[in-house]
Amino acid sequence: MTQKKYINSISEKGNFEAIFREFFKPLTHYSLKMVIDMDSAKEIVHTVFISLWEKREQIKLDTPIRSYLFTAVHNKSLNFLRNNEKFYKGDFSDIEIVTVEDEDKMIAAETEARITDAINSLPDRCAEVFKLSRLEGKKYREIAEELGISIKTVEIQMSKALKTLRTELKDYLQLILLWIFYNFL
Repeated sequence: MTQKKYINSISEKGNFEAIFREFFKPLTHYSLKMVIDMDSAKEIVHTVFISLWEKREQIKLDTPIRSYLFTAVHNKSLNFLRNNEKFYKGDFSDIEIVTVEDEDKMIAAETEARITDAINSLPDRCAEVFKLSRLEGKKYREIAEELGISIKTVEIQMSKALKTLRTELKDYLQLILLWIFYNFL
């Protein structure tokens, strides 16, 4: 589903709920970095989603929904800080501002670390076969010759590796696909 179709269907309750489920947690963490209070961060994100739902017919987005939401949460968080300045200890200069690009980098780094951990959790032979195939781009025949095993053993080890990685990375699959979609299309 392209980003525009995703945006244009906000008015459908099911699609709005999907957007909420996908972005609530990252938006809350983003706001939390600024307001330093989980309840306030959640309230800010809820306010943004309520506003989005109430204005769904009038909003014409020409940017990706992700950018729109992070910008809205950023602005609401700054407004919260300004309005609650007397409760905030310190000045605003010590607040780490995280841009959408920084958030993308953090998500990519977290995803890459999770993939690396999953690959490293494979049994030695399985990991070795997987790395030779997927990371070095070698064909099964080449792997079999290099490791002194049969092609069938390579196939079995790859099958085990892929099955394990699918299980280990199931929570990241959608994120990985979105990252690939946005970075390579």
